[in-house]
Amino acid sequence: MPRKPIGKLISYIYRQNQKYLSKMLKPYGIGGGGQHSFLIEIIKNPGISQDQLTAELKFDKATTARAVKQLEGAGYVNRTIDQSDRRSYQLYPTQKALDFYPALFKMLETSNQLLTSDMTEEEIDQLLFLLRKLNYKSFD
Repeated sequence: MPRKPIGKLISYIYRQNQKYLSKMLKPYGIGGGGQHSFLIEIIKNPGISQDQLTAELKFDKATTARAVKQLEGAGYVNRTIDQSDRRSYQLYPTQKALDFYPALFKMLETSNQLLTSDMTEEEIDQLLFLLRKLNYKSFD
């Protein structure tokens, strides 16, 4: 049996997972495009700049700007001008974001359980190990 391209399989799994998460997050005013990833990073790193967020999540600047704007519009994020670099914004989670975080964490946990439901703990550990190895490959 011929091997399928790894990137294609990862892309398929990613799209299916995003579809599931988008459906779960829609009632909370959080859209697709990985907005939840931006929100989690802002909650974990209050005061992070948009540039740092872009670098950390490996998105382009335009995607980061759109996600932040949408999260701000939904009441999850506050942007303030960085006093040390007035061209930059610092991002802070709102109380709404902090209150929502446990529910978001539970949704992500459920998603992971669905993805790995047919796997043993050993297989999950092996998968995570191998994916981390892929993650550090650079395509730049």
